[in-house]
Amino acid sequence: MTDAAYTPPKVWSWNTEKDLGRFQAINRPIAGPTHDKDLPVGRHPLQLYSLATPNGVKVTVMLEELLALGHAGAEYDAWLIKINDGDQFGSGFVAVNPNSKIPALLDRSDPARPIRVFESGAILVHLSEKFGGAFLPRDPAQRAEALSWLFWQMGAAPYLGGGFGHFYAYAPQKIEYAIDRFAMEVKRQLDVLERRLGESRFLAGDAYTIADMAVWPWYGALAKGLLYGAGEFLSVHEYTNVQRWTDEIAARPAVKRGRMVNRGWGEPSSQLLERHDASDFETKTQDKVQAAAAE
Repeated sequence: MTDAAYTPPKVWSWNTEKDLGRFQAINRPIAGPTHDKDLPVGRHPLQLYSLATPNGVKVTVMLEELLALGHAGAEYDAWLIKINDGDQFGSGFVAVNPNSKIPALLDRSDPARPIRVFESGAILVHLSEKFGGAFLPRDPAQRAEALSWLFWQMGAAPYLGGGFGHFYAYAPQKIEYAIDRFAMEVKRQLDVLERRLGESRFLAGDAYTIADMAVWPWYGALAKGLLYGAGEFLSVHEYTNVQRWTDEIAARPAVKRGRMVNRGWGEPSSQLLERHDASDFETKTQDKVQAAAAE
């Protein structure tokens, strides 16, 4: 049956027999836990449960940037959540994030009153405020600019990921209308960034902020052809200001570390499945784990 012949029923129902693509096993129309499983807790006040998707990278980059800035209290434990295995539906994870999406943060600075924070943008703001407004300008106009771009990313990325990414890379059949619709929107978004970055070094101005940390994992990866293999299709090389911004952020040491955390693909030397101490970057990447196991 082609999409042109499809007529929506009067009332939608969940048909588990249909091929709904790569993520069919973990997509469902209901919330809540599917199984009982407690979350592990490490020795640091900040407990992160995540995966190195773009949304997860935002938070690990922020934490590594805070540590680089000298905020020792930003030390954290990062636990791997395997979303393809359904870890996000465990009872412990759902208690921290009822939306069952990574990342989720449990701030145990006060063990008697732990604070759960979910949604990556909320986590970035929480961490900024916790550490004296780090990476968020104090000037009202600049702060408003940074928050505007942060929330721009929250609204824009679903069109890039669940829209374009799904229909271009993951849907069981290629639907020209859907791909064209979302490709047009993603190109428009890239043009929004291109114009802004043509007049400003970073999104909020001259200073690197949580807005850049939020936008870069999605649109930086897109600009380098690392997202959905769509670089040539979207002619990303044409967005020269986005490319310049992408390269500058990618060169930051804290960003290099942050993108490794909870990563289980790519070069083994770039994979740090869990992070519990700064020394883990030197001793526990997958290339070193594999080498030790081979001895």
